Amino acid sequence: MEVALILLAAGKGTRMQSDLPKVLHTVAQAPLLEHAMASGATLSPSRIVVVAGHGADLVRDAAQDFDEEAQVVVQEEQLGTAHAVAQAREALADFDGTAIVLYGDTPFVQPETLEAMCAALTDSDVVVLGFEAADPGRYGRLVVQGDSLERIVEFKDASDQERDITLCNSGVIACKSDVLFTLIDAVGNDNASGEYYLTDIIGIARARGLKATAVSCDEAETIGVNSRADLAAADAAFQTRTRAAMLENGVTLMAPETVYFARDTYVGRDTVIEPNVVFGPGVTIETGATIRAFSHLEGCHVARGGIIGPYARLRPGTELSEDVRIGNFVEVKNAQIAEGAKINHLSYIGDATIGAKTNIGAGTITCNYDGVMKHHTHIGSNVFIGSNTMLVAPVHIGNGAMTGSGSVITSDVEADALALARAPQVEKPGMARKLFEILKAKKAKQQRGS
Repeated sequence: MEVALILLAAGKGTRMQSDLPKVLHTVAQAPLLEHAMASGATLSPSRIVVVAGHGADLVRDAAQDFDEEAQVVVQEEQLGTAHAVAQAREALADFDGTAIVLYGDTPFVQPETLEAMCAALTDSDVVVLGFEAADPGRYGRLVVQGDSLERIVEFKDASDQERDITLCNSGVIACKSDVLFTLIDAVGNDNASGEYYLTDIIGIARARGLKATAVSCDEAETIGVNSRADLAAADAAFQTRTRAAMLENGVTLMAPETVYFARDTYVGRDTVIEPNVVFGPGVTIETGATIRAFSHLEGCHVARGGIIGPYARLRPGTELSEDVRIGNFVEVKNAQIAEGAKINHLSYIGDATIGAKTNIGAGTITCNYDGVMKHHTHIGSNVFIGSNTMLVAPVHIGNGAMTGSGSVITSDVEADALALARAPQVEKPGMARKLFEILKAKKAKQQRGS
């Protein structure tokens, strides 16, 4: 059966003390909304509907950055969760399948949990995701008899016996689409808040003879984010879980608590990651690489056997082939570097192509920006670039060529040629002594005057 995701993302998040919509605050360098969408995406949904409110245009941009087919509808007034889901009705008018309601500020519901909910729909009409809470507090309680979910009771309305229940409501619901909207039509707002609550559909379903059931997950999956403190706790939880997964999958973390991963970081087995490494979005590290301490990587690919750092920065568009060496205080951006090439010290390589087994000397800069346009530098294979060379793009260095240290290269260099481009050295005997005497006399005069 086809699946549609309905993601509720209309909340302003007043406790965040921010102009930014709550669901666009980031955990592991990705918006909360993206985490929720990524979890649901594992079900290969044919429809994704995001219900936005505050900052709807920003939410739309973020949703469609993740999936350009996502539809965004606006809840003009925030009148409760059932009212929010109802805003997706028109977008799903021609949809006949399973609808799953997720929350943009609850980022960690796992794909296998959603799969279990879908499976439970084979013999139920409505499935609610619950969790066993260590401290149930003021969560809504799931009242279950046998395999049947009888009702969801809010804490304020619960009896003492019901408050003793530890199975709590996450808010996530799976239901056949047409059944969901039929049940929502019957939800009223006769309550203290005057809002339409999605939880009310369970009682309505039972009264109509429909079967409701609960699926349980680990409490950690249901973490919601309502404040900056919650955001920090969610990020910490993500990092802890990801570090453990990396170790389990054969990645060596020399100081796990100091390594920071993004939502989509991929690291192959037998890779070694030293302390204080930060991964931004879009990083893939293949098997057997080494990422040395204090390096920062984003939007890049490091192939098998690469050694990066320490203190290296790989920026978006960096593509490193096998056995490439990027050393200390080297920055690489939008560059393709072939197998076995080395850039070991104090260099900037931007908008460039570098051939196999080329050696880039310390202090080399590809001068790629003229103040208006970016230009490309092409360096062939087996090239030796002398230390402190400035390569003024656009420029092409042929295979097997060499540049002299301190050169400023402004023209193409043919294969196997040596390029020297520096002013001749001039020596003036005794001039250093005379200059020092002049400067010292000037300084002494200034000190007497003060």
